[in-house]
Amino acid sequence: MHARITGCGKYLPQRVLTNSDIEKMVDTSDEWIVTRTGIRERRIVGDDEATSTMAVAAGREALEVAGLSPSLLDMVILATNSPDRITPASAAMVQHALGAPKAAAFDAMSGCSGFIYALVTAYQFIATGAYKNILVVASEALTRVVNWQDRSTCVLFGDGAGAVVVQANEHATDMLSFVLGNDGSGADLLYVPGPCGKLSDTSRDGHYYLSMDGREVFRFAVNALAEASRQVIGAAGLNISDIGLFIPHQANARITQAAIKSLDIPSEKVFINLDRYGNLSAASPAVALCEAVEQRRLKEGDLVVLVAFGAGLSWAAVVLRWQPKA
Repeated sequence: MHARITGCGKYLPQRVLTNSDIEKMVDTSDEWIVTRTGIRERRIVGDDEATSTMAVAAGREALEVAGLSPSLLDMVILATNSPDRITPASAAMVQHALGAPKAAAFDAMSGCSGFIYALVTAYQFIATGAYKNILVVASEALTRVVNWQDRSTCVLFGDGAGAVVVQANEHATDMLSFVLGNDGSGADLLYVPGPCGKLSDTSRDGHYYLSMDGREVFRFAVNALAEASRQVIGAAGLNISDIGLFIPHQANARITQAAIKSLDIPSEKVFINLDRYGNLSAASPAVALCEAVEQRRLKEGDLVVLVAFGAGLSWAAVVLRWQPKA
């Protein structure tokens, strides 16, 4: 059985935190942040919101676009690195809130590569004939564990959610190839010690702050984006020049620029929303894909590459032939 994406949705919290706001919190400047990262503002999850609630909002929009009732969902996969709790899976709350009683539900945690990992997983369940309708959501509330006194990390992250509906299709699949990988030797270079997607009653201290070795992650990221892109395009039997749009993980403008230079990709073929949202972790490629569709950067038959890297150290990429729902 084949599969394709039939609907996209996203949710971004209302609160906007600009670089000027951060200047008042830590020793930094708008110029320093923009020059080092390319980020100008980011969204911050509200006190009454959580990873699961943002996922529900994005999921509802994707289901509406697909014209699919939640009651027909067979599975909900939530990619996140900031679950509401250690257990149960935040996907369980999403499944219940959406009204999808027959859907299996589980979380996928693969760093910022999580959405692509979850997307590939959904396609495999459909390819086997086991399921027909799957909701893949990526949602993050990582600012809950950002140390707002650490200028090397607090300027980077934002919150939000993106979702796609993947449905069985008798004629053709829109996923032409995928690449997944991980190097566990770098697991200590980027990590969060505890869950963080929902405000907790427990004492919060430095033990829960996100930790990152920026220099080593940067070095890994540039190579991971370039190599995963080459591999996935080659696996599809294509050339880089065949790709109409690249959607890289929105982590740092310098990382993206170095990777696309290595691949010799023209900037007009690269989708960027990093300046407005910062690093949305697993939600990054999901939100970017949704916005690319909204902005008509993708038309029927276009080839698009989604590529990401993240904690793990993980990497993932897919080639899609965009086939909007008829």
